[in-house]
Amino acid sequence: MTPNPMHAPSSLCLLRSSAIGDVTHVVPLVRTLQAAWPQTPLTWIVGKLERKLVGDLPGVDFVTFDKAAGWNGMRAVWSALRGRRFDALLQMQVALRSNLLSLGIRADRRIGYDAARAKDLHGLVVNERIPARTGEHVLDAIGSFCEPLGLRQVEVRWDIPIPDEAHAWAAEQLPGDAPTLLVSPTSSHALRNWRPERYAAVIDHAVARGWRVALVGGPSPAERTMADAVRTACASAPLDLTGRDTLKRLLALLSRAQLLLTPDSGPMHMANAVGTKVLGLHAASNPHRSGPYSDRRWCVDKYDAAARKYLGKPASAIAWGSKIEYPGVMDLIEAGDAIERFDAASAHLGIG
Repeated sequence: MTPNPMHAPSSLCLLRSSAIGDVTHVVPLVRTLQAAWPQTPLTWIVGKLERKLVGDLPGVDFVTFDKAAGWNGMRAVWSALRGRRFDALLQMQVALRSNLLSLGIRADRRIGYDAARAKDLHGLVVNERIPARTGEHVLDAIGSFCEPLGLRQVEVRWDIPIPDEAHAWAAEQLPGDAPTLLVSPTSSHALRNWRPERYAAVIDHAVARGWRVALVGGPSPAERTMADAVRTACASAPLDLTGRDTLKRLLALLSRAQLLLTPDSGPMHMANAVGTKVLGLHAASNPHRSGPYSDRRWCVDKYDAAARKYLGKPASAIAWGSKIEYPGVMDLIEAGDAIERFDAASAHLGIG
């Protein structure tokens, strides 16, 4: 769809504060809006942590929402926007907290999700909706927020800036050009996590085939505990970078790696954004909705098996986007399943 510069909005506000993966999905929408209307100011309300990933996107005015601050965090956003009115608010988060936050944002058009995807009073804070579709990847759903404005997202581009310092640090950790597997073993959703000994089996298999392997993750106690358990279960000695990187440094590490092994998590989408292949582990979530957007060939997909075991019906018979987060669901993925996808990805990449 060719944009009409005469109909360019005078200002747009984007509200998507979390989480890391979803914020990554917003970046192509920003690129679409900037390409169509380079003179239109964009304001993005984003989470405190998430801003560390995307806050240096050029041409965007960021307002930080510190959700941990509760009402004070909301009031800080409203104060930052006092006296401003936008042509349109793109309300891309349906959580109750975000819906309440949006009430203090003045906009003529308030564009939100269709009724099927709305919840937590979302319908009360919007006056327009994106097209009602099912079977979409989350990134495509977010991209469709430009459609009520007369655009269509036909190109997906990230180009998230990576500072020179981050590249230099990553090169120190992963020098040379050895084929590299990064393993980010911990999801913020504990029931999406895999068994440490199964990660270890894949790691040992990769090392035996000449790959360099590094564990990555944040500084939280859960991530430290998981990394230690994986290392203990390994016969090999993977490099442990857990808790040592920042979001920008992780992007730089990912850009030096050929493959990332991870459950459904933010690093999955960061890897996809820099063009790194992803061996995603999916049983609790549907890879076609929330897997790596560009290439899901290397994912292990046990979502249908999970639906049949825990819900008594095939995945095709349950609501799109349903989470199957039950204790033990990730045990449906055997170590051999991930090793088979690793070998397939290796062959595709011409390694080994």
